[in-house]
Amino acid sequence: MKYRKLLAGIMAAAMTAAAISGCSQRPQENGKTEKSETETKKEDNASDDGGAAKSTGVTLEFQHNMTGVITDTIEEVCNDFTRETGIAVEVSAPGTYGEMIKARMASNDMPDLFSTHGWSTSLYVEYLEPINDQPFADKIVDSIKDMITDAEGNMYVLPADADLSGMTFNKTVLDNAGVNVDDIQTWADFEEACQKVKDSGKTPIHVGGKDNWTIGTMLDLIAPTFLTNDEEKGWGKALLDGSFDWNNWEPISEMVKKWSDQGFFNVDCLTADYITSCKALAQDEAAFTFYTGKAVAEALQTNPNADLGIMPIPASEEGQEPCMIGGEDLAVGVWKDSPHKKEALELLNYMARPEVCSKLAAACGMPAGLEGVESETGILQPYYEKYMNAGILTIPYFDRVYLPNGLYDVMCTTGTSILAGEKDAVETSVNNMKQTYEEKLAQQ
Repeated sequence: MKYRKLLAGIMAAAMTAAAISGCSQRPQENGKTEKSETETKKEDNASDDGGAAKSTGVTLEFQHNMTGVITDTIEEVCNDFTRETGIAVEVSAPGTYGEMIKARMASNDMPDLFSTHGWSTSLYVEYLEPINDQPFADKIVDSIKDMITDAEGNMYVLPADADLSGMTFNKTVLDNAGVNVDDIQTWADFEEACQKVKDSGKTPIHVGGKDNWTIGTMLDLIAPTFLTNDEEKGWGKALLDGSFDWNNWEPISEMVKKWSDQGFFNVDCLTADYITSCKALAQDEAAFTFYTGKAVAEALQTNPNADLGIMPIPASEEGQEPCMIGGEDLAVGVWKDSPHKKEALELLNYMARPEVCSKLAAACGMPAGLEGVESETGILQPYYEKYMNAGILTIPYFDRVYLPNGLYDVMCTTGTSILAGEKDAVETSVNNMKQTYEEKLAQQ
């Protein structure tokens, strides 16, 4: 399959890092790394004012969409940058990042640096400064480089990590319920596993629906198993050319409704948030989440001894393959019209330093997005190796390839309606997806 090289590239990066750094350990909570020779020299040459450089009077605005422990690491990195350079950084992570950034785009008043979450060559491309001539550009791993390069060969972001997504699970909970993740090949197998977990007194699937992106992500991971992984159906092409029959979305919504009706979700699935989900996973209260390895890194902050892992997304039916999803997670670009573009690029290159990029990738619980950079992937390393050796099908995120911008938000809201048990929520989800899809295509 054409996307298998994506997984191979990501896994090769992870295995290289493991060989260098010894990834049998869990991610360190303090995120400390050894200082490079360059850092040491710069610190020696800094002013005597507590070792910090004199203020330049410039303050950069950096907005991102990350949540959890990685936000603390980003703050730490930016503070270190300020101490070294005297360039201040105002960091924020708005809960409504998507809405905020669209409003900023409309007024052409973007942050100096911002995260692109998979849309650097489409939604945000006209606002980004190309980074092809930056020192780190030729170090971007091949598996990510293809996804962040436009038709003209331009790249616009620093990918701090190489995202690998599937589902996360708690092995202790599954073992106690008599479930082996290797036996879960289809959604029917998954439902059987969920029932066993429920019968054992634990929550099968934990969703932090207060942050409704968690619901949208669940649908985004399920969708390709029904619509695009089977190339013979041709629905991927239909989604791209506008001829897709949205009645084919109904089985996806129906399956989620079925899980809700069977009591597979946490009872507070609409009021719990993402961090609550990570804690439930860490505390042996829940079996599965539809999150990335970043959730494992977050969960280990609550319980460093939790036995957690990642697994492929099950296939929709027998005869099809389970899959993993790859792409960039923490990807940062510079606004091309920033009044402080020089300083913003300086921060971007600071984040690309091996010791800094390593810290960021480890906080995400993922391999680094730059060649030769160590990333402490901890307890996930055996899973990376396992799936690389298995040659599992690996695909890009569904919405980034097949849906016009704005459809992800509809998945979030319609998915929320299904979990809320609203009347005709499945039919409404199909109609709303179809209507928004057609409206967005007409605007292109």
